[in-house]
Amino acid sequence: MEIEKLQGAIEAILFTMGDSVELEKIAAAIGHDEKTTRKLIHNMMDRYEEESRGIRIIELDNSFQMCTKKEMYEYLIRIAKQPKRYVLTDVLLETLSIIAYRQPVTKLEIEKIRGVKSDHAVNKLVEYGLVEETGRMEAPGRPLLFGTTEEFLRRFSVHSLDELPTLNEEQIEHFKEEAEDEAQLKLDI
Repeated sequence: MEIEKLQGAIEAILFTMGDSVELEKIAAAIGHDEKTTRKLIHNMMDRYEEESRGIRIIELDNSFQMCTKKEMYEYLIRIAKQPKRYVLTDVLLETLSIIAYRQPVTKLEIEKIRGVKSDHAVNKLVEYGLVEETGRMEAPGRPLLFGTTEEFLRRFSVHSLDELPTLNEEQIEHFKEEAEDEAQLKLDI
């Protein structure tokens, strides 16, 4: 491998791992001895400093880590202060509606309704601040219970859960028929 490819591989390793990576692991990954690998990394460190890049590589007790240069912190602070935008996909909206109407509810109950694993969706909704753990069910294993948050009410412009729309019997019957038809299609396939 030429030097640029080796340094590219080292850069990819350090960037992807995030934390410090031991010299011996980097050397093994690129197929070279530790002395050569250390020299390659130190050349990269020098080049990053000379080129006024936003990143640098630091050495920590025979390990190396890629990190941001201190003089770039003000830019990071500016971006971190900007409000985060998130997208509620159909899966997230479906999961959120189940939680909103059935709370407090466990992941297992959500999965029974949806018919698929819901860990990712519930975790995303917790991350977005729309759902929170509300306690534990008094049952074997004491599963976590989830419910909506005040942020949920704010985002959906409702003062309380009582203001959520309700379905009339005709709509409920229609949805049941659609679900049964869909389930039958899956069985036929």
